[in-house]
This record gives sequence, structure tokens and C-alpha cells, in this order.
Amino acid sequence: MHQSVLLQEVIDSLAPVNGGIYVDTNLGLGGHAERILQESAPNGRLIGFEWDQAAMTMAKARLAPFGDRVDFVADNFAAMPERLNELGVSQVDGILCDLGLSSYQLDGSQRGFSFKGSQPLDMRMDSRQGQTAAGLIQTASEEELADMFYYFGEERQARRIASFIVESRRTSRVETTEQLVTIIEQAVPKKFRPPKIHVATKVFQALRIAVNHELDNLITLLKAAPELLKNEARFCVISFHSLEDRLVKRAFGDTPSLEIVTKRPLVAGEEELKINPRARSAKLRVAKKVEKR
Repeated sequence: MHQSVLLQEVIDSLAPVNGGIYVDTNLGLGGHAERILQESAPNGRLIGFEWDQAAMTMAKARLAPFGDRVDFVADNFAAMPERLNELGVSQVDGILCDLGLSSYQLDGSQRGFSFKGSQPLDMRMDSRQGQTAAGLIQTASEEELADMFYYFGEERQARRIASFIVESRRTSRVETTEQLVTIIEQAVPKKFRPPKIHVATKVFQALRIAVNHELDNLITLLKAAPELLKNEARFCVISFHSLEDRLVKRAFGDTPSLEIVTKRPLVAGEEELKINPRARSAKLRVAKKVEKR
């Protein structure tokens, strides 16, 4: 069962109220959305964005008891201004953006988000569009791969890994997670492997970010969200790696209409980590809309 990270911290920060309109930009399996709807009963409204079709189907089933209090939007959150306009909504009482993957996506989607076992190297959040991770690995130059792993994954062995991938693909396509993990393990000497995470973690992160244009989408959201918030409304963002967190921190600090609520990001406590170890890298930053200074 997927555990929504920092659930109570999100609810405390967002402070949903009856009649409020809230946006969940990454609906996932609906855990955060369910609590927001419960806390904003009986008339609170939630607008949920989700571009993973399978996750959307599961979220709809979970949130069915809330009836027409939920609007489901099958799109990326970068399109939020346009899609809210289509729903007749100009401003909302709170926005939550959870940038993590659900347990389903990691363990059950068979799209290559996890390096455990052997899965097709897809990594698309929306399987209807875009290039797969396998396609990217096959077509990108060695320099492009190295830059991708270094900048999106902060992988210090980026150039060596890219070189090994290019050499390997000369004889056969790299199409499965198992193939890619094997190449990475061959490329990185044991003395240079990270002590606390799998040697392939950063490369997989970089590929997923590149395939889904995740940082570009986040930048678009961070620019658009403040104008969509009512005065005093909260903007909550949960990030899972330093690239995302730096973008969020900078945007909150550089936007005159936002006031930072969390001077330091909120993180999972010991009890949550016992139940959900994947919450260890989650960081929640919160800002609120204020009249422009």
C-alpha cells in the first residue's frame, strides 16, 4: 500500500477548510487528496492533476466516495493555468505539489522506474507521448549522456558511465533496466560507489528527469502558481532530490508575492521512516501568498 509522505505535515501546512478549492498537482494514488477532501468537508473542492493514466484510474477509484467534489485533470501540472481556466477557476485556496513517485510506479508499473529486476526502459510518466529512456540512451551522444548524468543525477562517474553505454550499444540496444544496471556496475569501480544508495540510483534519476522534462515542468509551475493563489493561500512542495529542492527554495525566495513559511524544509520523523523508508529524502517547503511588496 502506497504511503503518502509527510501527510500530516502537508495537512497542517495547507490547512484545508470547508468550501476551499485546492489543487493536487501530482495526484498519484490519491492519498494526500483524500485527506484534503476529508479536512475540507463538506463542500471543499479538489482539482487533481495526473498524467500517469494507470495512477489516475486508481486515484479515481479511491476518491469516488467524494463524488463531484473532485475534478480529475489528465495532464501535467505545467498546464495548470490553462486547465484551471477551462474549469472556471481563477484562484485557489492552496496548491500541493508532491514530486515523488508512488509505490505503484516504482514497484508495479513495469516501466523501468526501479532498477530492481528486469523491466523495459520506458520511464515515461505519460506513456502516450515522448521518447522512452531506451530511445534516449540509443540516440544521445556520449557527451549528451555524460552531461545528463552529471547535471540531472549529480553523478560523479558520469563520463565513464556514458562511455560504457556507448560502447555497449554498438553491439546491442540497451532496452531493459537489468542491462543498464549491469553496464553501470561495470563502469563504476567499487571504490567509487556510493555507500548508502545503489550505484545505479543517480543515473536512473537523471534519465527519468530527462525523459519527462521534470525540471522544466517544475520551473513552469513555480512561475505560474503564485498568480493562481488567493491571498494567504499556501503553496506546498515536496521534493526528493537537491536539484528540485534548490529550484523550489530559490523560487520561494525570489517571488515578491510569496512569503516563506518554512525557513527550513520539513522532513519525515522517525515514526514515519519506520513505516515508509522512502520518505527519508522528502523535503517539504511551504510558502504563502501575500500582497505584493
